[in-house]
Amino acid sequence: MSQRKIPVQQGRQPSTGASSRIYSRENVSRYSERARQRRKSRMIKRGILGAVLAVLLVGVVGVGAWFFRITGNLSGNGFIGANVLQILNDSDVAREPFYMLLLGTDGRPGEDVYRSDSIILARVDPVEKKAALISIPRDTRVVYKGETMKINATHSIDGPEGVIKAVNDLCFGGEQKVSHYAEVNFPGMEQLIDAVGGIDLEATEEVDDPAHLDVKVEKGWQHMDGRTALAYARCRYTYADGDYTRMRHQRQVLGALASKILNDLDPASIMGTVESLSNVVITTLSVQDIMAVANAMRGMDVGNDMYVANIPSYADGTTYVNGVSYVFVYEDKLAEMMAKVDAGENPDGPQTMGSETGNGSTLSDISGSAFASGDTEDESAAE
Repeated sequence: MSQRKIPVQQGRQPSTGASSRIYSRENVSRYSERARQRRKSRMIKRGILGAVLAVLLVGVVGVGAWFFRITGNLSGNGFIGANVLQILNDSDVAREPFYMLLLGTDGRPGEDVYRSDSIILARVDPVEKKAALISIPRDTRVVYKGETMKINATHSIDGPEGVIKAVNDLCFGGEQKVSHYAEVNFPGMEQLIDAVGGIDLEATEEVDDPAHLDVKVEKGWQHMDGRTALAYARCRYTYADGDYTRMRHQRQVLGALASKILNDLDPASIMGTVESLSNVVITTLSVQDIMAVANAMRGMDVGNDMYVANIPSYADGTTYVNGVSYVFVYEDKLAEMMAKVDAGENPDGPQTMGSETGNGSTLSDISGSAFASGDTEDESAAE
């Protein structure tokens, strides 16, 4: 029986109409156009991505250049050498209390020899948001390298290294407790205060010394620009206790500046503030350290949680050595006071010559309670 062959099924061919639609020149043209648009779209995306990467690269390079410049400025472009870094106490400035030595000098640009007119030992506690500013009279008698001299002379001999060693010897019995150092000249302080928009404080004494200063300051709460604040911080000849009143004024100015930076400035402006700082201050603090401490201390009640005092000391007819007038220190009283400072307590230290405190040691104690509120205009008007 013969089998019937099953014919092979022929593939379906498109109809003439379908064939014409697929292979028409018009369709090929549309396909080519779509392909061209896809290639163009890919090129545009790649171009945008390349542009974004280029902008990011420029931004990174720009930030790197900014960081390098600021870092160089802060270190004095080599002014602070390895010898200074070796004698500093290592500390985590954003997470634990540390000591910092602050110097105000009468140096001018281009000068190699100048005096440290203002010496302040600061204890900063970023955990508790507290600080202490302890002034050391520039004429304080110390023994440095076997010679009796004024403490500010150590800066003339060995720069930052000399005065850091002298302060460690004086306040800590030679133990290395100072972790950082900062130095600013007086014109630089004026620029810094102007850079943050001025400061608000109560002038507890007027400034009227035309023989030495060309700015007059009235008593009372007021807004000060850099020039006015500097005059207030430098005047001494018209006061009975001279340098001691000047040191008290300097602590007020630093407290008001801290309050402005920590509580009044927009956090977004911190980089601009750091840049302004780097133009006038030489310090061992890095950019990261400054921003970390500022962030940790933000919101500090400066009036009540910043302690201010000078070391217990005196100067009179008995404090001359070889015809040179010195400030002598009450060593036992200083040791007691520094133990309180080290514990983060109110040092209850003096605000003038001698060893008695009298009126307390917070910034509000010497500047009025309005300092804590920061509302100087309303309180002044209420009076």
